[in-house]
Amino acid sequence: MTAYGKLEQQIGCMIMTGFRGLVINDQDALAQDLRQGRIGGVVLFDTDAELKSPVRNIASPRQLYSLISDIKKRSPHPLLIGVDQEGGKVVRLKPSHGFPETVSQRFLGQTDDPDLTLRMAESIAETLADAGFNLNFSPLVDLDINPESPAIGHFERSFSADPEVVIRHGQIFIQTLMKKGITPVLKHFPGHGSAGTDSHLGLVNVTESWDEKELVPYRRLIRTGLAPMIMSAHIFNQRLDPKYPATLSKNVITDLLRNELGYNGVIISDDLNMKAISDQFGLEKTVELAIKAGIDILLFGNNLSYDPDIASKVHRIILDLLRQKRITKERIATSVQRIEAIHHIKTD
Repeated sequence: MTAYGKLEQQIGCMIMTGFRGLVINDQDALAQDLRQGRIGGVVLFDTDAELKSPVRNIASPRQLYSLISDIKKRSPHPLLIGVDQEGGKVVRLKPSHGFPETVSQRFLGQTDDPDLTLRMAESIAETLADAGFNLNFSPLVDLDINPESPAIGHFERSFSADPEVVIRHGQIFIQTLMKKGITPVLKHFPGHGSAGTDSHLGLVNVTESWDEKELVPYRRLIRTGLAPMIMSAHIFNQRLDPKYPATLSKNVITDLLRNELGYNGVIISDDLNMKAISDQFGLEKTVELAIKAGIDILLFGNNLSYDPDIASKVHRIILDLLRQKRITKERIATSVQRIEAIHHIKTD
């Protein structure tokens, strides 16, 4: 027995999407998706990338709390409400909107003071919990192999090039978030830190720059039970898969992460609106490949490009894939079971 009821709701819990607005109205596509159980999670942003607007979902602590409360009460099943609150340059809850100051993971790694990292992690965890979030796309456990990497090093997002430093400080963040009821998301598997280009903008090939030591933080944190959710990277590594980027690769997601590293938790895709994916594959093919690779939650940030109907389209695609027997109900049930574990739902 599952908490997600019918098949339609079970499919819905595998879809996470973003939306526009500081409030939610009954006529909004999001409100309809929530009522119908077509989504299992929502991601919030402070700015609108497509519109180049400073207004998206977050304006103040009071407004944010009200919005999240309104979202939760419209869903028939448990929701994941997520945000990127890493610290430093990558935060959605900014001081300009009334939220506490933060520092970057690189600063914490270079300072290498566990007490300072703990205080920062506690501040972030408390801020998120007070707002109503239960998911943080953090910490990064990418190694800072290329300090000028446009998506990672340039924004000071990595603790260190040293796996031991990454593990030490990442573990503090993970445990602190979990104590506050926030599910941490380790990212970006199997390692984005060496990339010379940005997957938001197009294909990222790390075949020559990727190092197997980038797996060390994942291997250790999985072994110690400190990886409830892992985000895949849209990187292409010919040594791991000659055809597909990691998010769409069974070799990477199932063979490497599940089987070799022994990971049994939830795997969420990085934003499938990123051009590394959207420029290379159509929506239907992306959904099919991601599910077959072993992804449990398909994330459409709906910010780089906007489609108010994206959740219903993805939901319909998954139903069609089931009808055509290109994926199975058992495959859906496996992801649902993992997602229920995140919510601590006991099922018969």
